[in-house]
Amino acid sequence: PASAHELRKDQILTDAQTAAFGDLLFAVRRSKLTGRQDDMLINASLGSNESVAEDGGFLVEKDIADGLLRRTFERSMIGSKVRRIPISAKANGVKINALKDDNRTTGARWGGMQTYWIGEGDSLTPTRPKFRQMNLQLKKLAGLLYATSEMLQDSTALSGIIQEAFPDEFSFMVDDAIFEGDGTSRPLGFINGGGKVAIAKETGQAAGSILFENITKMWARCPARSIASAEWWVNQDTMPALMSLHQIIGTGGVPVYLPPGGLSGSPYGTLLGRPVMPIEFCETLGTEGDIVLADPSQYVMIDKGDIQYATSIHIAFLTDEQAFRFIYRVDGQPVDNKPITPFKGNANQSTFVTLATRS
Repeated sequence: PASAHELRKDQILTDAQTAAFGDLLFAVRRSKLTGRQDDMLINASLGSNESVAEDGGFLVEKDIADGLLRRTFERSMIGSKVRRIPISAKANGVKINALKDDNRTTGARWGGMQTYWIGEGDSLTPTRPKFRQMNLQLKKLAGLLYATSEMLQDSTALSGIIQEAFPDEFSFMVDDAIFEGDGTSRPLGFINGGGKVAIAKETGQAAGSILFENITKMWARCPARSIASAEWWVNQDTMPALMSLHQIIGTGGVPVYLPPGGLSGSPYGTLLGRPVMPIEFCETLGTEGDIVLADPSQYVMIDKGDIQYATSIHIAFLTDEQAFRFIYRVDGQPVDNKPITPFKGNANQSTFVTLATRS
């Protein structure tokens, strides 16, 4: 039934699937040692997967590969919020036509589109949009696990390690690339993209500090259309500074940062109404990147839509170990390649705003 099919696509691996995965791993080992394929491997190979002759291994069943990828993005703090576009099996990348929409002044929106208020009999002036190309080429994120024959005897334990450790590590590496990737060997991160805006420190501002004026100036540089989806990303080193933030009113003041479970009643703290997310990828207090205001929806990621898996007994034959290899092909970059010129005003805006180093 259609409802059962939808449930199967969306569910995390069940206990039965976990056991099946362990059985598959054990069957692969048996086939390497005996030179014969048992029914489980033959059935696995009849799906959308193929054997890897040069490695002497088999790709994992599609349901399990999809489950590993789902877990990767369920555990991701940033990657789960970006625009993710799976690409076809034959493609190694994609070129996306993006608008040149970095200028919001009249005559420049949509790269040059303009409409006019005209009177009767007035002529029209033709305009047209302009585009640029975002060129995304798949990068390779890989992991290799060695398992001893003793570990392989408990196939359920091994499958548990693989289904927990690799999605956890893949999600960490993907999030780190979205934040600070160099765009060469890994995706281009927000902080290295051309659209970033860095707010200068205040005159005389102490090293390693965050002031209320820093926060308001960062907020003012976030485009209005991104405010509803923007988040504050911070290093946990900044929490004491955030806790002491206040706005002076007369002879007193009011707190600016609302901690979780306190006045905000939110799972996360809030700053000017937007969630404050402590993440490991932000820099330590006082360094650019310790606190950022970001709109993760303004990041585009492509991938092959699954995690590829293969195994071999030959690499570590002398130590009686089996190698398990995992590969995830992915690329991404921020939508904006330069800061945005607002319709009115002189200060450029960005979907990724940082606070400059305070040293």
